Formats: sequence, C-alpha cells, structure tokens
Amino acid sequence: MKKIIQDLSFTQVSELTKSCNQPSFRAKQLYEGIMQGKNISQITTLPASFKNMLLNEFEDCAISIVRTLTSTDGTEKYLFRLADGNIIEGVFMKYKYGNTQCISTQVGCRMGCKFCASTLGGRVRDLTSGEILAQVLAVNALHGGTREKRAVTNLVLMGSGEPFDNYDNVVAFLKNVTAAEGINISARNISLSTCGLVDKMYQFAEEGIPLNLTVSLHNTTDAERARTMPIANKWSIAEILKACDNYFNKTGRRYIFEYALIVGENCDSRHADELIALLKGRPCHVNLIRLNSVKERTLEGADEKSAYSFLGMLERGGLSATLRRRTGADIGGACGQLRAGFLSENAQSADE
Repeated sequence: MKKIIQDLSFTQVSELTKSCNQPSFRAKQLYEGIMQGKNISQITTLPASFKNMLLNEFEDCAISIVRTLTSTDGTEKYLFRLADGNIIEGVFMKYKYGNTQCISTQVGCRMGCKFCASTLGGRVRDLTSGEILAQVLAVNALHGGTREKRAVTNLVLMGSGEPFDNYDNVVAFLKNVTAAEGINISARNISLSTCGLVDKMYQFAEEGIPLNLTVSLHNTTDAERARTMPIANKWSIAEILKACDNYFNKTGRRYIFEYALIVGENCDSRHADELIALLKGRPCHVNLIRLNSVKERTLEGADEKSAYSFLGMLERGGLSATLRRRTGADIGGACGQLRAGFLSENAQSADE
C-alpha cells in the first residue's frame, strides 16, 4: 500500500510540492483539491505530469463509499473501503443545529466491550490520520459540502475503534481537521469518546485541543462495570474521575459520560442513586443511550418507558442528563453492526 496524501498537513504538502520542483501555488491547488474530497487524479487544476509524480508515491483514492444505508429517520450509514481493502463504517446524522458525522479510528477494536459489535473480530489495524480525515472529506463532498461551507458541521469519534488506542494518529487527525488551511472544523464541534484509557486522558489534556471529552461509563461500580467493559480491570472509576477533573482544569471544558441502559445491568433505582452520588456537583453531563441490540451479543437495551424513568431519577437527583435520540436502529445503528454483516456476507459468498 502506498502513502495516504491526506496524512499531510498544508505545510507538508507545500514541502512535497517544492521537492517535486513545482511552483508554490501548486501546493494550494493540491491541498484544496484534497480538502474537497477529490482523488489526486480528479484535481483538474494540476498538470498531468505532477499528478503522475504524486501517484507514484501516494494512493489515488484513500477511501471509497461501497455501501450506503438510509434510515427512515434520515440517518445514513456508510461502509468505507480503504486502499488496502479493509472495511470500516461511519454514520451521518441530521440535527436542528447541524449535521454530525460519526467516524472510525481503527479497523475493529480490541477493547472487548460486551455491548459493541466493533470488538467482535478484534483490532485489525489502526487507521492513519489521513484515513480518518478521508472519511470526513468523502461524506462532506457526498452531501454537497465545500471547504468553506461544510455539510458536515460536527464530528464524533465514536465509530469503530478506541481513539486513544490509536493516540498519535488521532491527535494528528484532530490537528489537521481543525487547521485553518483545511476543512477547519472547530474543536468545540468535535467529541471524542473513550472507554477510559486514563493515561491517555491525562496526555490529551496537554495537547491544547479543547474538544468535548466523552467517557463510556455504563455502570457505577468497578466490579459491575468490568462485566461488560474489560478496561475496568485496568482503570477504576475513581481514576477516571480524577482524569476528567484534570481535563476540566486544563481546558475549561465540562466532560460527558455516556451511559448505555442495559436491562439487568445498570438502570434500576439503585444505579440511579449511585450515579447521582458519583457525579453530583461535577462539571459534567450524562448522556443516556438506549442500547441498539447486537445479534451476536445477549445484552438487551432498556425500553423507552424505562429509559425515561431512569432519566427522571437522575434529573430529580440534580444531575444534568439527557436521553440521546435513537437514530438508525433500522439500519444497524450500533457501532460495528454494518461492517460485521458485510464481512459475514462476503465470507459466505467465498464459501459457496
């Protein structure tokens, strides 16, 4: 596999252009073309000789959309094929405040959370920063967005993979996606979800990228959390809370806890009381999630009545909390479901 040109910052593209003995204005033409979601061969402002030089070193197409599913609620889910043939997925959700894209940071995941389809086959490999960025550029272009007037206004790093398990590439992506010369999405419009890699949470607080830090909590005690999240065997809830406090002190940004409501695991009155005791008075918000069922897993999400009942208990206890709008349930809304289905289909076809 060749290099991915989307890995490069504008400064690096300028250096590349200079090394190819091209005039300096070619760097802007090349970078603008990339930011418009074009393949190298599609950038018509560049001379053929320069494009041929680039194509000797870089992939023409870093990522392509091979399947699109559209929900009755307007949510779109995509299967992306990478240049090496690996498959990842993403989601495009429409809200009143703008359009949010959920992006992947790894092919698969090794965190082993029991409610997530992304972990079923483990981690295949990390995505490069450019492969993460290429997801955004492709979907922005698909919906008619430009660099100046984006169709994608908000990003959530909540697709396949644990972002902090691919730390260097994710940080490089965040620097490029927020760069003024590029697609320039504000860090305040980006959310990153981690299952609680505490050492990386401290490291990220020093990066100077004030995005919305979201932690998958999903239970109130370490022992119960470990039943569905193996990472709880390494980092305790107390350690996570200290890392969150540090992030707030460094960035001034309140943090968010994701809490998937799982029948028989975490959504009765005892858990509500324990969650209130853990979090009341902290600069945080609780985002409740009605779990989308995964056929390979046995866990069952709470129904709507139970979800709103749990939300009411938290609110009466003084927590800032919301129940996330359920999107894309009819198209495999849970992370990793579409990819898992696609891989299964192709495995069956190969056997026939």
